[in-house]
Amino acid sequence: MDFMLIFDNLDRFVEGAWVTLQLTFLALLLGGLIAIPLAIARAYRKPVLNPIIWGYTYAFRGTPLLVQTYLFYFGLGQFEAVRNSFLWSPILSDPWWCVLIAFTLNTAAYTTEFLRGAIETTPRGEIEAAKAAGMSPWTRMRLVVLPSAFRRALPAYSNEVIFTLHGSVIASTVTLQDLLGVGRWLNGRYYLAYEGFVTAMLFYMAIVFMISLAFRYAEKRYLKHLRPRETEKSPRPALA
Repeated sequence: MDFMLIFDNLDRFVEGAWVTLQLTFLALLLGGLIAIPLAIARAYRKPVLNPIIWGYTYAFRGTPLLVQTYLFYFGLGQFEAVRNSFLWSPILSDPWWCVLIAFTLNTAAYTTEFLRGAIETTPRGEIEAAKAAGMSPWTRMRLVVLPSAFRRALPAYSNEVIFTLHGSVIASTVTLQDLLGVGRWLNGRYYLAYEGFVTAMLFYMAIVFMISLAFRYAEKRYLKHLRPRETEKSPRPALA
């Protein structure tokens, strides 16, 4: 291992990590905003929207993210109407935007489904209590159902965040210099086998460690009421 070579190119890995984090967390943010109304429509079986949303989630969960990214980056440019549209020059011809769109739609599909499950399994007592308090359906959804679903979906969502981070390596296949892209560049330029990939691996492990800590803290704080309570032991009576 040539540690000096890694140190000399450490700034490139930091820049690659920044690209990876941008793509990952912007996709998660936008995908989460898309998933909330879709999950509500799925959970309450809206007649027209439910089958359409099911088809969307099935298509994006049933196909590889690499294929989806290629379809946006390489496929859209095959249509003359797309190339002549106002979106082509600023967005659809840029690999960064194509990757962000593919990642956003992919994570929105996964988030929609596990958030739908969390909404459907909201304890009946919470909903009945909200009705007894005179809350309207919108108020119940905003103040009771969604907060409860978000808390219970935290463990599943932590996995989705990590999976999206790992899936971001696909960005390097469409010319973006993310973490893996920098590792591949280093290995290719200096004819190395390990240095670039090992360094990228360590960066990914550090990021996953920080994500896991953040979710562990959030679960301890927001899921405290779901943990079994320790029973207090009553003192034994003194012997006469």
